[in-house]
Amino acid sequence: MEKIIGMGNALVDVLIKLKDDSTLTELELSKGSMTLIDDNKLNAINELLKEVKPARVAGGSAGNMIRALVELGGQGGFIGKIADDEFGRYFNDSMTSRGVETYMLFSNTQPSGVASTFISTDGERTFATHLGAAAEQKADELKQEMFEGYHYLFIEGYLVQDHELITRAMHLAKEAGLIVCLDMASYNIVSAEKAFFTQLINKYVDVVFANEQEAEAFTGLKASEAINEIAKLCSIAIVKERKEGTHIRKGTEYIHVNAPDVEEVIDTTGAGDFFAAGFLYGLSMGQSLERCAQIGTLLAGEVIQVVGTELEAATWEKLKKEITQNA
Repeated sequence: MEKIIGMGNALVDVLIKLKDDSTLTELELSKGSMTLIDDNKLNAINELLKEVKPARVAGGSAGNMIRALVELGGQGGFIGKIADDEFGRYFNDSMTSRGVETYMLFSNTQPSGVASTFISTDGERTFATHLGAAAEQKADELKQEMFEGYHYLFIEGYLVQDHELITRAMHLAKEAGLIVCLDMASYNIVSAEKAFFTQLINKYVDVVFANEQEAEAFTGLKASEAINEIAKLCSIAIVKERKEGTHIRKGTEYIHVNAPDVEEVIDTTGAGDFFAAGFLYGLSMGQSLERCAQIGTLLAGEVIQVVGTELEAATWEKLKKEITQNA
């Protein structure tokens, strides 16, 4: 089995279920997006929600992916930055208790990052992210030995806001012989950083994960056409549509896998991360691209039926059994 290391913002998700979207309007948050917020906006959110007792789970795109991968039985590590505080310890414990190898960096000046996660009645999630310590992760803190012994690097597109950091991570991974996988992360970030995304993918990235909004922001095309444009820049392109399923292209090979069939979408938080976990688990086991996408779809279908990204042990056992039976 090939090992996968994830790198991203180490965040704790604070989950808030909304009765309607008026809260998003009041906080000036665009539904379905990820917005970086400052101390003032965080204080406004805390004030608005002081009567609410939200749930919390370890989050962050790469963190979600690696935890799910290891729950399936894969081997994974994680690079991120936290503070030695309650949220930081909670995040690190949630990784190591599952068997994730952590390479945590520590901040002495900022608290650990928190993502206020607003869940609309249709299951769509909107993130207001206070990066805290995660924003202090710097390029010169990355060392070659962090990547040694791994076969894949999964890196979240949220890190493109620090060009030097994400470039060095990909450069070190390539020097160590890793396959680089990039999740585009959020359509508003793709729109703002389109030229830099293009540069990174051309030079370093082998596998690109995008949802339909991100793919359109990057190419100006709908998912079924965007997949062809993205595939020109990398080895494997994956574009996920919420209703139509997933498109995968590798060279002349094209695969489509239907969307998960679920009765009710409760919360889409982590759907893309869990898809990536299943896909990369299959890839690390030498499965076909179609089978990788089927495993990814299976995981995504489970996580959208719960609030947050924590699945019960019995659910993981069910998933592993189904994956094994259909191998």
